[in-house]
Amino acid sequence: MNPALTTRYSFGGDEHIFVEIGHEMSLEAFFLGLSITKGLSEARIKGVTEICPANASFQVKYDPDIISPRDLQREIKAIEAGAKRIAASSTEATMLPTRIIEIPVLYNDPWTHETLMRFRERHQEPSLTDLEYAAKINQLGSVDQFITAHSGTPWFVTMVGFVAGLPFLYQMVERPKQLQAPKYLRPRTDTPKLTIGHGGCFSCIYSVRGAGGYQMFGITPVPIYDPQQKISYLREFMVLFRPGDIVKWRAVGREEYDEIERKIGENRYQPLMRPVTFSMRDFNLNHVAYTKKIEGELYGN
Repeated sequence: MNPALTTRYSFGGDEHIFVEIGHEMSLEAFFLGLSITKGLSEARIKGVTEICPANASFQVKYDPDIISPRDLQREIKAIEAGAKRIAASSTEATMLPTRIIEIPVLYNDPWTHETLMRFRERHQEPSLTDLEYAAKINQLGSVDQFITAHSGTPWFVTMVGFVAGLPFLYQMVERPKQLQAPKYLRPRTDTPKLTIGHGGCFSCIYSVRGAGGYQMFGITPVPIYDPQQKISYLREFMVLFRPGDIVKWRAVGREEYDEIERKIGENRYQPLMRPVTFSMRDFNLNHVAYTKKIEGELYGN
């Protein structure tokens, strides 16, 4: 366990405890948060009504008539201490049974391009598209090189929420190689549904159409949220992603994009996904080799 991970507890009104893990986003912080919230859920503490994990933090809602905030804080801290002890003494504690899911992306698509052109006055560099701007600030020579960097490595789903079904994704590379892009200077009032966006170190998929401030790189034809649960692969649960999932972007052309959309309309499409076990230890030993291994499990290599 990373010794730099120091949690900070605070109270939100009369019904919430908010816990921040560390001072910056990292996979280690995400794993600790996941372990604590899993333990908290399994403890079934009377009075706890909701547990909301986030990227490197979590919030717990409770009924103050059943449990006091100080008593609940002590319970959570005990679970945290247990999670840290296990992580320090067991390799298995850094392993996560999960899924890797392929998401096709039409980069530089006409719909996000039309939208971003309507909002150039809100952008840092109005003379550039979002992809051109992202390539420039990440010191990549062209849009094509940026797309290769964006789609060339897997991404971890560290949080689902803010908008129903929207995943936040953290790139599985060494920190110096992470793609960075600030949000718009002022948010847009429109973003196409299923836009691939990026803000700070996080990518996301806009699950619904609406306002937004992330840079727009492309769009996927694959629905990720269906409250009516009519889409075949969302009938059991209306949200595709869950924290801990691994996403592999795959760049596609317009013809394949349209073909996938057609299959979805006919309920004949199933996203490519495979069960995998992610090892934080093996990832830290060799980022590149381990992500290639994970990708190989997706494609049967």
